[in-house]
Amino acid sequence: MELSGNLVKMYTTLEDQVKYSLKLNNNLIDINKLIDKKIRLDFNGQINCIECGKKTKKSFNQGFCYQCFKTSPKADESVIRPELSKAHLGISRDIEWAKEHDLIPHYVYLSISSHLKIGVTRHHQIPTRWIDQGASSAIIVAETPNRHIAGVIEVWLKKFYSDKTSWQAMLKNKLPIDIDLVKEKEKAIKLLPIELQRYAKADCQTEQINYPVEEYPTKVSPLSFDKTPIIEGVLKGIKGQYLIFEEGKVLNIRKHNGYYINLSVES
Repeated sequence: MELSGNLVKMYTTLEDQVKYSLKLNNNLIDINKLIDKKIRLDFNGQINCIECGKKTKKSFNQGFCYQCFKTSPKADESVIRPELSKAHLGISRDIEWAKEHDLIPHYVYLSISSHLKIGVTRHHQIPTRWIDQGASSAIIVAETPNRHIAGVIEVWLKKFYSDKTSWQAMLKNKLPIDIDLVKEKEKAIKLLPIELQRYAKADCQTEQINYPVEEYPTKVSPLSFDKTPIIEGVLKGIKGQYLIFEEGKVLNIRKHNGYYINLSVES
């Protein structure tokens, strides 16, 4: 098999194990079926903006050209820091986009990836957001009517919980033990000011997530097309948005959004 196209983050479906698909042009590739096979990814030096499609010498914020990085609502600072969203005040780079992405229900959640962390996502991004972060389990803490309020709750809870994932520990599958997500959720709700507790979600269902990994690395070595235009090896697994190769070499697909590559699989 040999296919070419611009990389975009892998599509995911939550099953007994997460199912991963990689889209190159109009071809959707079942990446799970490539585990234990030798694959080769060739980067030809071309990067296309994931927003406007124009060629760009450098990728900004995981796939944008500089112009789109400065103007696209998808690259707004509130994407990373939800509390900065002003869509509820009628202020946005694109108010019509904001109506569909900021002014909709959002979830504040606790998840376990490398450790216990707090996070925010749009309601329709569950469980995609958790999978992209490599979470092994997660629970929804609160539901809000817009992105800004979810961000305010997250900022408050960041006093007590981390909002970062250690990607190295996540890929090594080094998980903390003896964490009861239901009890942590109850604790987190009690830590909120009274005016924010009203957004707490009563449902205490937890989601368990298993990844298609044959062999977790003991040491992690990141790969980059900017340094190594040809990346090849036996695929040992997939977690988060990372391809895991032999000897702990890993490639972050999302980091290389817009990179034009050729994928070949040894038969």
